[in-house]
Amino acid sequence: VSHQRTDWISIHGHICQLLLPVLGPQPCLHSEKDRKHGKEQLLRRQESLIAVALSTAQGFVWSGKPLEAIPAALQALRFSSRVFGSSSVQLVPIYLLLAEASTGTGRLRQAAKYLSQARWIVLQTPDCSASLQSKLHRGLGLFSAAEGNLDQALYHLANDVYLATAEFGLNSVEVSGGYFHMANIFLRQNKMDAANSLYTEV
Repeated sequence: VSHQRTDWISIHGHICQLLLPVLGPQPCLHSEKDRKHGKEQLLRRQESLIAVALSTAQGFVWSGKPLEAIPAALQALRFSSRVFGSSSVQLVPIYLLLAEASTGTGRLRQAAKYLSQARWIVLQTPDCSASLQSKLHRGLGLFSAAEGNLDQALYHLANDVYLATAEFGLNSVEVSGGYFHMANIFLRQNKMDAANSLYTEV
């Protein structure tokens, strides 16, 4: 019952009305034009459902409710796999969100699996953007920090900063997140000069 309640609060209350046209029986259309239009309409509905599920999950993570984020992120993953394929780069941000939420609930083994899946997709995509690689390294860095492996965390966050700089420029807001997380780690290591310098940069 508690799982059902969490699932309802997290996502099903938001997407219930969107599910029926997507999961229900599709109308039988006779002309090629109608079939093409029907497929396009179904795709738009699925993409809308993914967007709602993903933004809902992100909202829960940002508000410090990682447990509630997981069902919403799993719905986004389910429909994204159906629309884009199970090896698509569109799944990477969802896997990273699931890893972050799992880490937030203390499920580090599950978080590691999600990060592994994200990393595998990025490695299989030669033209993967620096922006997405940056997000992957940030996720790996935060996970390493949660495990207590601070040197590994700094390595990944340094890669995050490098890739974000390559994509957005040295003084972009996108780079500041990596600096901020690095500063937090230096603070944990009692390296106050390095931490303060990075906080100032942020």
